[in-house]
Amino acid sequence: MLKDATMPIFSPDRHACAPSYVKLTKQPIAGGTYRPLANDEDSNACAPSALSGHHSSKLYTQKSAIHATSDNTSIFISGAGTLPCLPEMVSSGSVSKAEIDNNEQIASSELQPHQPAEQPLNQVVSVCKRAAHTTAKTLSTAGHTAVKATKVTGHAIHTAATAVKNAWHTFINFKAVQLIIKFFRKAYGPWKKRMRFSYAFYAIVFTLLTSAEVIFLQWGVYSEPTYDKGDEVDQTTKILNSVAGQVTKFVSQMWLEQKSLFLVNFVGLGLIYLALIFVTNRFWIATLLFGTAITAFGVANSIKIQLRNEPIIPADFTFISGGDAGNIASFIPDNSQQFVENAVTVVIWIIAICLLLFLLDRRKCFIYCSWRKPFASAKNTVGTFSRALAAVVSVVILASYATNLGTGGSWSNMWAAKQGYTPTLFDAAEDARNNGPATTFLSLTKAPTMDKPEGYSKQKMQAISKKYSKLANSINKSRTQQLTDSTAIMILSETFADPTRLPDITFDEDPIPNIRNIMGTTTSGTMLSPGYGGGTANIEYQALTGLSLANFSDSMIVPYQQLVPTQSNPYSFNQIWTQKYGESGSEAVHPYYQSMYLRNTNYKKFGFSRLYSLDSATPVEHTEKIGESPYVSDSSTYQDVLDLIKNQKNPEFLQVVTMQNHMPYSNYYEAEDVLQSSVTDDTPDDEHSAINVFSTGLKYTDQATLDFLSQLNQINKPITVIFYGDHLPGIYLKEEQNPDDSFLLHETDYFIWSNDASPSANVKLDDSEAAFSSSNYFMSSAAEHMNAKISPYLALLTKLHEEIPAISRVISNRGGIGLGTATYLQSDGTVTDSTSMSKTQKQLLADYKLVQYDQTSGKNYLKESDFMSVD
Repeated sequence: MLKDATMPIFSPDRHACAPSYVKLTKQPIAGGTYRPLANDEDSNACAPSALSGHHSSKLYTQKSAIHATSDNTSIFISGAGTLPCLPEMVSSGSVSKAEIDNNEQIASSELQPHQPAEQPLNQVVSVCKRAAHTTAKTLSTAGHTAVKATKVTGHAIHTAATAVKNAWHTFINFKAVQLIIKFFRKAYGPWKKRMRFSYAFYAIVFTLLTSAEVIFLQWGVYSEPTYDKGDEVDQTTKILNSVAGQVTKFVSQMWLEQKSLFLVNFVGLGLIYLALIFVTNRFWIATLLFGTAITAFGVANSIKIQLRNEPIIPADFTFISGGDAGNIASFIPDNSQQFVENAVTVVIWIIAICLLLFLLDRRKCFIYCSWRKPFASAKNTVGTFSRALAAVVSVVILASYATNLGTGGSWSNMWAAKQGYTPTLFDAAEDARNNGPATTFLSLTKAPTMDKPEGYSKQKMQAISKKYSKLANSINKSRTQQLTDSTAIMILSETFADPTRLPDITFDEDPIPNIRNIMGTTTSGTMLSPGYGGGTANIEYQALTGLSLANFSDSMIVPYQQLVPTQSNPYSFNQIWTQKYGESGSEAVHPYYQSMYLRNTNYKKFGFSRLYSLDSATPVEHTEKIGESPYVSDSSTYQDVLDLIKNQKNPEFLQVVTMQNHMPYSNYYEAEDVLQSSVTDDTPDDEHSAINVFSTGLKYTDQATLDFLSQLNQINKPITVIFYGDHLPGIYLKEEQNPDDSFLLHETDYFIWSNDASPSANVKLDDSEAAFSSSNYFMSSAAEHMNAKISPYLALLTKLHEEIPAISRVISNRGGIGLGTATYLQSDGTVTDSTSMSKTQKQLLADYKLVQYDQTSGKNYLKESDFMSVD
């Protein structure tokens, strides 16, 4: 490296090939000096050709052009730099010529090979510089644009604000407005000093509103009694039996009978009210919510009692959470519309009064607290802590009271029992009438599924599995067919039941001639239904699983809503087909909304590959209706089933639930098509009209079913149909009052039929085996009808059906059956009870309960065996 280098002077004519340069003023610079250039004859040493091997481009490159002048006499050489291309350095005495020659050789040898790579590098640097420059320019432009837009927007806002401000000033300057302002200014002082309502006043409102809601709920579960014309009933009896009389008795029994059931309901509702007060910390807001919610609950409860003879239970709220609130509202009968409108008016008044009192009351918080400054003072600390504690404690007490009310031996159950509470949850409607709907509802918030049977253990279940495996092997020796070789169609026909079975009702025309004829030629009989006016999902649950509601605890009212959603792998008979054919083994059709009774969730748990409904991913294709009916006709539903059968790859299990004959029964059909019935003179007109409309729907079902079976006969595939009605409609008001008719209200019709392509065509089981049944036996009966091999589980049901033809949880006083006792039928249709059964019957029933407990509440030990498998 050169030290104390000097700047040689270049003559302009020696650089004619280079761009012109501006003369640099001679000035001292640290680390370098100025020296004159060499003579002209030595200038060729630095011609462009001589500089090709050096970094001359670095020496002369500048951001802007440098212009040379004729008097250019000097150039600067940095003291730290080198200039190996200048021979003049030799003469300066700073370095020797040999050193310079050596430097030139080194520079030439080092720099020459890298020359080609430096040009692309310079191009990249140049492109990057241009890109950076362009980006900076773009950002600058965008920034200027944003600033300009901000200024324009700000100006527009300012202009608008000014206009609003001017308009406001103009408005308030009106004399009328000024008078109003002066009035409120004068009134603000007294308004600010308005009174805080006392806690005593709150207590009075709390007591009155809670008592009113208890009475309203109780009023909704009663109905006015009817009397035959020949009955001689005194006026006092009529008054006592009226709705008003029954409500009065419910309240007054605290003093007359020492039964404080009114108090039990008051406490239940009061705990809900208190929880709302402490959670919201606003008395009037809580009052508004409580009054509105309980009034709406009472209205819905009354309508459900009227239609289905069943109160609202906690599981019913799955309809709302599933988005079916609007669908439920469509079930409201015409004669209840005025009642609903009146209730809406009451709710509006409750809301208006509560809002007004909320404004008038200066006490906003029920318990003083300050969330902004919770610990600013002792008062704030105590208030905030008390407010949070009260909310938590009130909710905990309510939850503990409700979840323990239905559990014997718990604190709330024992307290309620001392007040006269006697649960009859097997008949929720009767329980609501006796104990109050609020108590009934709360007692069902935690529903135990089933009591643990005596002797339940893994060893016991293994023994049962072996026992019925032997029975299945014995039965299968005489059977030649396989269930999975045929398509099985299980049809739940909504509300299908022979209306001529009830006394005092006759028709000029038989509503169901075709089905009556079919039942005479194939396996058929009478089904014992646990429901009346409702409970479709319960009968469907029994048919799909083989389990009976009679074995469950009284608080297990709707398994589809209370049990199945909590199970991980529940068993159902369609799995016989899915185990062989996979996902294509079972499908379901329901021409209504899929979340009703949580079918979309439950069917997935059961293993159905698809559910075709009105709102499913693949909806039902045929949705034709009859007249003004809001429901899809049975003929349309049957057509969807036929389409599935024609497109199937293998035999299937098809679950079908129709909707055509669902309540209510308004004037849907043409007047000339409506069947006319003859009833006794004291039958209410509403009941008579509903019977006629319902029976007309059955007539359409009868014809559609015949057409459906005829089309199945044209298909060259073995098909078996299991057809049954789920329950009677809740329209027989007179019969409900007669205990002798109560059993008839739980009898529907069923048949099992096979098409011509099936080996079991024209088979009819003997009436001794088929005359009476319940839906839990349908699959075992179908297997017997089809001469098909069965699993150990179906063997148990087959043997149980032989010994106990029908099992159901039915409320009936016939044959000495008391309330709360499961109903069992003998082969002749007579009623028996568990105490009078034979040893064989008792053992079968005990095994059945163990199997049901294992599947629903136990350890599911049977899953580890082949108990559900069909060989």
